[in-house]
Amino acid sequence: MNQSYSGQPVSASLDSQVTWTHLIYALHALSLVIGIVTVATVVGAFLLGWPSIVAVILNYVKRGDVRGTWLESHFRWQIRTFWFGAAWAGLCMAFVVLTFGVGLLIAWLPLGIVAIWFIYRVARGWLALSDGRPMYA
Repeated sequence: MNQSYSGQPVSASLDSQVTWTHLIYALHALSLVIGIVTVATVVGAFLLGWPSIVAVILNYVKRGDVRGTWLESHFRWQIRTFWFGAAWAGLCMAFVVLTFGVGLLIAWLPLGIVAIWFIYRVARGWLALSDGRPMYA
């Protein structure tokens, strides 16, 4: 039987949920890679690409299974990453629309920051999961 971050035995069910959590991080990472290596943007691929959409759906479907475990913090981290990024991207797009397109010259800076933030959040969360640690922030 595996050991958790606290040294306690991990049940087979929790082991399965760790695998699901890894899969969700992998889907988000795939979206980021698609955004980096194709003509899509990182933000666009993360928010509109099928891997991240499937990942966030899995977060909601599997969230009840991890409630009360250390993995719940990872699910919250993943869901918040998606929706906070969507909110920031939406604000940038609203700014572009409200400025009749002139804001596009300025909107690339915050969208670039959101792209870096997505990469940071996926990497930090996945590394913590790999170490068996919950996400606190």
